[in-house]
Amino acid sequence: MSLVQGAHPQTSQPPAAQRATFMTLPEFNTPAAWLAAVILVIMPLIANGFFLIEIFATTLILGTIALSLMFLAGYGGMVSLMQLTVAGFAAYMVAVFGMSANTNISLGWPWWLATPTALLLATVFGTLGGALAVRTEGIYTIMITLAIGAAFYYFTNQNWPIFGGHTGINTVATPKFWGVDWRADIPFYYVTLGVAAFCYFAVQYVSRAPFGLALQGVRDNPRRMAALGFNVNAHRVAAYAFAAFIAALGGVLQVWNYRQISPGSVSVGACIDILIIAVVGGITRPVGPYIGAFIFVILRTFALDLLVKFGLDGNRFRLLIGLGFLAIVFWSSDGVIGLWERWRRHTAAPEKRAARGHGHG
Repeated sequence: MSLVQGAHPQTSQPPAAQRATFMTLPEFNTPAAWLAAVILVIMPLIANGFFLIEIFATTLILGTIALSLMFLAGYGGMVSLMQLTVAGFAAYMVAVFGMSANTNISLGWPWWLATPTALLLATVFGTLGGALAVRTEGIYTIMITLAIGAAFYYFTNQNWPIFGGHTGINTVATPKFWGVDWRADIPFYYVTLGVAAFCYFAVQYVSRAPFGLALQGVRDNPRRMAALGFNVNAHRVAAYAFAAFIAALGGVLQVWNYRQISPGSVSVGACIDILIIAVVGGITRPVGPYIGAFIFVILRTFALDLLVKFGLDGNRFRLLIGLGFLAIVFWSSDGVIGLWERWRRHTAAPEKRAARGHGHG
């Protein structure tokens, strides 16, 4: 059977999948969303270099990597902890095939050749990992993807000839063409914004396409979808491939941002951070990971100074992140988006009751 069977009528999709598709309608239907988009576009005019790169560009990069996890978990029901590993693999491939200070490792390819090669290899890597992960379900999927991430971390940490060992690969070359240094603050910000927008709308489109609807059906009732003639494992593997490409884009931006890649960037703790980002923001809409990434970056950047100001150990900034994570999960199963939706329903309820009362009068 084909991967996506367009011959099936719309009514063949499970009702739960149709409800999930309704939840993924574009958020650009409110003035607040348009205001946020305008602010992002004009951000270089109102923010200095530190906020532009360390806060907003980093938020877009981490949000893009978390978006790949959100796609798998939200639409496919598969929680993968290897998405940062895929991003790190792409970053390492950019450094290995491109140019860097480690001339004994890097092959010296131009960026326009090294980058597509890195994206292709990282997508293949993520697809193969997904083909292994789809043989499991639930907690076992989390465990096997985490095992892949841990294995890659130790492999890079102990492999000197290819990955540079625990010191990694430094001074990675960044793109320069059309007379523009694309790693300069303003050009790089717009590159990250463009990639994030592309990935966001790609996920929005795929989630409403026949493949996305079928994937949500597989998430809700795989047996029924298999009985309808859909190849359940093929859909899941294809979802991993799509998510791997998104994560790989984030990994390329990450290595360009820091100009280096080391095992610390793909550690187990960093893999779990991506899960925290996705859950805190919300995994029902593509905007959720970017909200979670913004909160995470703000806490990571300023929580240390805040703790020191109160006479506490600044290295315990992760305690604040953990407490915030617990609070949001406790009050909302869908992160910040769930809290926002609950607040909107709460504020809209009195207006609806007043309108009904006025109508009866």
